[in-house]
Amino acid sequence: MLMDEGSLKAQIKKFIAENMLFSGDGFTHADDASLLEAGVIDSIGVMELVTFVGTTFNISVAPEEIVPDHFDSVQKIADYVRSKQAGAGK
Repeated sequence: MLMDEGSLKAQIKKFIAENMLFSGDGFTHADDASLLEAGVIDSIGVMELVTFVGTTFNISVAPEEIVPDHFDSVQKIADYVRSKQAGAGK
């Protein structure tokens, strides 16, 4: 089942805010802001995001899919999750 984009992004932002920004202010970056360029995540953070995405959204992330095009912004993560969920429904 596909989640609506708003709740999908909200879950991603909450995870990043709590586990990477350690912020009580929530996620204050734009949805398309580069998490790497903003210093929000590093290589370890990418792996934490991959684990979070796989577990939370019940999708399998192949090693070759761990690229900035999929994990460098909230929007890219949401698009990636939705595409994986859509593919799983076929």
